[in-house]
Amino acid sequence: MSLKFRGLLTFAFAIIVANGALAAEAKRPNNLILFVADGLRALSVTADTAPAIAAVREVGVNFKNPHSVFPTFTTANASAMATGHQLGDTGNYSNTFYVGRPTESAGGSVTPTVNSSLIRRELDQFFGGDYLSEETVLKAARVRGFSTAVIGKGEAASIFDHTEQNGEQTILFDDATGSPSGISLSEEVKAALRAAGLPLTTPPQGENAKIGDFKTPGTTVANVEQQTYFVDVATKVVLPIFKARNKPFVLVYWSRDPDGTQHAQGDSLNALTPGINGPTSRAAIRNADCRPANIFSTGQFPGMTFSGRLPMATFSSSRSRYARAKLFSISPANWKPENS
Repeated sequence: MSLKFRGLLTFAFAIIVANGALAAEAKRPNNLILFVADGLRALSVTADTAPAIAAVREVGVNFKNPHSVFPTFTTANASAMATGHQLGDTGNYSNTFYVGRPTESAGGSVTPTVNSSLIRRELDQFFGGDYLSEETVLKAARVRGFSTAVIGKGEAASIFDHTEQNGEQTILFDDATGSPSGISLSEEVKAALRAAGLPLTTPPQGENAKIGDFKTPGTTVANVEQQTYFVDVATKVVLPIFKARNKPFVLVYWSRDPDGTQHAQGDSLNALTPGINGPTSRAAIRNADCRPANIFSTGQFPGMTFSGRLPMATFSSSRSRYARAKLFSISPANWKPENS
């Protein structure tokens, strides 16, 4: 399976990991985790602001001139990441689609904002079963026998396997999980959530969702609670399920931070400074950065070895390559989001 990533909206990296118990099986496919930090500028990644991601960048492959396929629009860039195709192939030029007919799940709009699984399901029905007309990376993996899951921001997450709407194949957790507009969870996943003591519904953003105006500042906290839930789902539910299945897997984790917090940050009421470089945005970068560290440093990560030399990469331009590199070591106690 070969994918060409032709420029991304955000900082992303992939790590290929090997199951230590099965390392001797030469023909067994590797596992893949794709982590996306939405809206994270390359220049914002330093050893001080985002040490975990900076460590991956330093020992992996770093593309120094990244750019979006279409600036600022989440779903357009997510479609490129999910399919490996430019927008001329998918038709996903913006966060909205002109469909020429009322879209019931979007309040009857003929130009729905494609920000949920429910709307994507209806668009698939409009366009012969696949509104993007291109196979996504998770579908490609799923039909080849991989376990698949996607966790994170609702506007982007379900696009990675949008034609799988019953929750029985690809596991999906996003903002709408547990609500009427979300993709259902399988009984297997529900049982694992209960065993882990986790709710079946994604928690809201809380104070992080506070959007200000010209009189009232926006949020001053990062999206910590929701991101913590998603990491718990990854480490305590999804990855243990994958281990029990004894199959290779692909996991996509799309972090809403720092983008979501940067949009709503309240550090600059009626002022140009500090803008998105203020303390709230910095907390959002830290919140995103600590999540891969949480995943790879937890003792509950199922049966994977990370102390050896593993292929890893950052994806930011027209080519994707892997570098053999030593994975960074992480002390879990040192990796916490601010505002926690």
